[in-house]
Amino acid sequence: MRIAQIAPLIECVPPKLYGGTERVVSWLTEELVRLGHEVTLFASGDSETTAELVAVSDRALRLDPSVKDVLPYNVLLLEAIRKRASDFDILHFHVDFMYFPLFRHMADRTLSTLHGRLDLPDLQPLFREFPDMPLVSISNNQRLPLPPVNWQATIYHGQPADLLTYEENPSCDYFAFLGRISPEKRPDRAINIAARTGMPLRMASKIDKVDQKYFDESIQPLIDANHDLVSFTGEFENDAKQIFLGNAKAVIFPIDWPEPFGLVMIEAMACGVPVIAYRCGSVPEVIDDGLTGFIVDNDDEAVAALNRVESLDRRKIRARFEERFTDKRMTADYVKLYETMLAKARKVRAA
Repeated sequence: MRIAQIAPLIECVPPKLYGGTERVVSWLTEELVRLGHEVTLFASGDSETTAELVAVSDRALRLDPSVKDVLPYNVLLLEAIRKRASDFDILHFHVDFMYFPLFRHMADRTLSTLHGRLDLPDLQPLFREFPDMPLVSISNNQRLPLPPVNWQATIYHGQPADLLTYEENPSCDYFAFLGRISPEKRPDRAINIAARTGMPLRMASKIDKVDQKYFDESIQPLIDANHDLVSFTGEFENDAKQIFLGNAKAVIFPIDWPEPFGLVMIEAMACGVPVIAYRCGSVPEVIDDGLTGFIVDNDDEAVAALNRVESLDRRKIRARFEERFTDKRMTADYVKLYETMLAKARKVRAA
């Protein structure tokens, strides 16, 4: 198949630092190429891929200090795709819904994986206007807020099996928090829970400009008050993630929002590390309670769970990751969907 993968321009593909969507796009693109498909990636110019790269911006917009407004670059992205649209059997978008009006006339050859939260009221009128555009959810829970739309499938994310590996002799002398610093990710919970257990907490986190005030006023004072237990670093590159996650006794995932998927959970599982996660969003779909971690409803349950993570078999956690969350499984699901969509489109045109 001739497949276009359309990535956000805010990060390169794969991202150098933080970036969930762009990471998934990279894994999918590379596996499609390995399977022999003719793939073109629309992304920033500093992206690295074995597919044909159409560079819409010189570099990732978030890391380019000269970029003040991302909208012109997104318009250029749409124009670059429009010019090449006839070259592809499937145009797979990972940029939400901004392409809907321009490509509605060829909806049967487009697909959008929605990577973000869908419970925002402003989205309701938009999706009511475009009920025909084919969509993929990344968890069943993510779908719940939307009106009836053209869901094609739920396809869970998957990452390369050798990207993060099972740690044979982990130190297990700290808990880990990995993710963006923001109110809905609840880093404050992670600090308070770890403090109650007396176990050190290591935090590796991105701080967006919009969340800097929250960090300064709400999180930094907690870190200072628990400086003997809590260590904080910013974003780090992928090579450091293996050591950071692999040696953790558990990963704390104390979210307070409808998480669409949560890559941190499967990254931990790939290392054989248990996840203590709050019952929100996709968590019950990703974590097998009592096998790959524990699902909790409050801080007391989280503390109790952290005190019994040693009862979980880290090898079984890794095995469950290999069963459910590899890039090969994810890509096979997408290829099956592409083929189903194209067969349906051919049938409709023939009729």
